[in-house]
Amino acid sequence: DLLFAADCVPFAYPGFHEKLLRGRVCLVGCPKLDDAQLYLDKLTEMFRLNDVKSVMIAYMEVPCCGGMVRLVEEATKASGKKSPLARQKIGITGDELPS
Repeated sequence: DLLFAADCVPFAYPGFHEKLLRGRVCLVGCPKLDDAQLYLDKLTEMFRLNDVKSVMIAYMEVPCCGGMVRLVEEATKASGKKSPLARQKIGITGDELPS
């Protein structure tokens, strides 16, 4: 089980460890500040080479974090694998929002 978390999520969301991280391998990144193509290539290969049971994407409500969701969705599609994909949007005040 994987958790893809935007950089800001662990700092903004008080329930990060208890509700999102427990029992998952965590990858952290920022689609705005980091190389999105590099992320896409690495994630695609990671999905292609491994049997991923499930994927949770934790991202902030800010516009740039939508890029994290798109990257993970594109990578799973490009890998040819189908893993259940869940999303958790976090508000700038640290609350859970509908995804």
